[in-house]
Amino acid sequence: MGDILAHESELLGIVKEYLDFAEFEDTLKTFSKECKIKGKPCKSAGGSVRDSKSLIIQKDLLAAFDSGDQKVFFHLWEEHVPSSVRDGDCVAQKLEFYLHIHFAIYLLKHGPGRPDKQELDERISYFRSYLETRGAALSQTTEFLPFYALPFVPNPMVHPSFKDLFQDSWTPELKLKLEKFLALIFKANSTPKLVTIYQENGQSNKVLQQLHQQLVEAERRSMTYLKRYNKIQADYHNLIGVTAELVDSLEATVSGKMITPEYLQSVCVRLFSNQMRQSLAHSVDFTRPGTASTMLRASLAPVKLKDVPLLPSLDYEKLKKDLIWGSDRLKAFLLQALRWRLTTSHPGEQRETVLQAYISNDLLDCHSHNQRSVLQLLNSKSEAVRQYMARLINAFASLAEGRLYLAQNTKVLWLLEGRLKEEDKDVIARENVLGALQKFSLRRPLQTAMIQDGLIFWLIDTLKEPDCLSDYTLEYSVALLMNLCLRSAGKNMCAKVAGVVLKVLSDLLGHENHEIQPYVNGALYSILSVPSIREEARAMGMEDILRCFIKEGNAEMIRQIEFIIKQLNSEELLDGVLESDDDEEEEEEEDHDAMEADLDKDELIQPQLGELSGEKLLTTEYLGIMTHTGKARRKGPAGVQWGGDEPLRRPVTPGGHRSGGPA
Repeated sequence: MGDILAHESELLGIVKEYLDFAEFEDTLKTFSKECKIKGKPCKSAGGSVRDSKSLIIQKDLLAAFDSGDQKVFFHLWEEHVPSSVRDGDCVAQKLEFYLHIHFAIYLLKHGPGRPDKQELDERISYFRSYLETRGAALSQTTEFLPFYALPFVPNPMVHPSFKDLFQDSWTPELKLKLEKFLALIFKANSTPKLVTIYQENGQSNKVLQQLHQQLVEAERRSMTYLKRYNKIQADYHNLIGVTAELVDSLEATVSGKMITPEYLQSVCVRLFSNQMRQSLAHSVDFTRPGTASTMLRASLAPVKLKDVPLLPSLDYEKLKKDLIWGSDRLKAFLLQALRWRLTTSHPGEQRETVLQAYISNDLLDCHSHNQRSVLQLLNSKSEAVRQYMARLINAFASLAEGRLYLAQNTKVLWLLEGRLKEEDKDVIARENVLGALQKFSLRRPLQTAMIQDGLIFWLIDTLKEPDCLSDYTLEYSVALLMNLCLRSAGKNMCAKVAGVVLKVLSDLLGHENHEIQPYVNGALYSILSVPSIREEARAMGMEDILRCFIKEGNAEMIRQIEFIIKQLNSEELLDGVLESDDDEEEEEEEDHDAMEADLDKDELIQPQLGELSGEKLLTTEYLGIMTHTGKARRKGPAGVQWGGDEPLRRPVTPGGHRSGGPA
């Protein structure tokens, strides 16, 4: 209470200043009267001081205007009129233009007798300099165009284009406009202290939210590192103790003392991890030579990550209900949290369990026939919901089992294709839709559907301007085009626009993004198996274009281009590719998962202070009954190795290709 009383006078002054600024006249009178009755003085909040200063500046500007002192005027103008107003407000720009005219012709209008030639020339020169710099922005405006000739007219007073400038009413009208402008500007600049406090507090809240997020993340990392440190420290002390005992044992053997199997067993048990101790103690025969060293080497060999806990089960019924009926902000946070659970989980059992839980509970409603479903979020009016739904689908598509789940509903493909062609505002949403479709193209039935839907034509049209595309969009567009061109149906589509396709691909050969080269080469090699496309390529001098890149490329690129040139000069019908490949049964997709980091880049939403997000949101509001069930991971065929010398001939995805082979 004492603190409040100490600052009461200043607080009352702040309230009074705001009421005056907002023109609450009756309220201000009542407030002032009550303060006076209660004997509470209102300390000035600084408004009156600012107002008096503003009045002095306005007075000095108008005095300089009247006296024709352009140096003083424009010094005050530039100092006190904000640059954002001078550069961005069209009213301010027009007024400034006429003010320069006023000072340029001031001596002609107001000077006694014949004006001083040197001073007049200086003013005209100053005006000409303005026209060539700040005034140039208005040179295309009809209203001001005649005045650009003013510095070059010998006697403007008699020129018909400038007769209005020398009317008696022109200067007073301009001064009135200046007065109104200055009154508005200085009123806008006299921000009440209450407004300033509110704005600063809002900014502080944003900073606090960011700091809160960083603190939570730092605490999480700290706990992880502390656990690792404690484990390493315990292992270190254990190792030192075992080492000391082994040294003693070696000394004992030098003296001729025997080491018993029981002693050796006790040492080995201490060396191995907790999970192995019980089995070692009961099932391993240490009397056999070499057993201890074999077990020790096995324990030191690289092992897969273990002791990774399974994540808590969720109430998927409640989750799906809120994803459909919740607010847009809640939907976005849920989609983000579900994606993070998938992308940040440890590869192996933990990630497989998360994915299987999503699939078994039909998280995306791929098996639902309801009019309202989670899949429909891809067409939400909310930009954040659309983007985060696209990110989640892309995360699903990054995993082989996820692709299999999504492929069971043809509606998913239609929704993605529609969103790809319609999404022109949100670059990240479009990238993730494209990424998902590119990963879909690893499956033959989905390749066929995309080709039939004319997606090849959309890709070709998009790739005509590669420099306008993000690296992700460019890379995944070219990779998707290549995958579709590997099919005979895709080649036939390309044959319909052979000239355009060849032009686009030849331009991409020289693009600065070298990540796309294997896909460009693969697409070229594939479509050149079609005789009509080969003819078109020869007619446009494709071989000469390719040989230019042989001179500049690396060894791998050179060998691939040599294969393409050989294909270009081939006379075979379809280079061994069967016309009927669309009728073949689908080969089982190679079992490669590639979860790229781009899935979690540039998050669109951030939680406010006290707002739940991520795993904390899921485990606080949507915790379910433990239902984890093991499922055997589908094993794909052994990966077909791709030789870097040859163009790609099998469908790939950029993430999988970078990691060493076809996806």
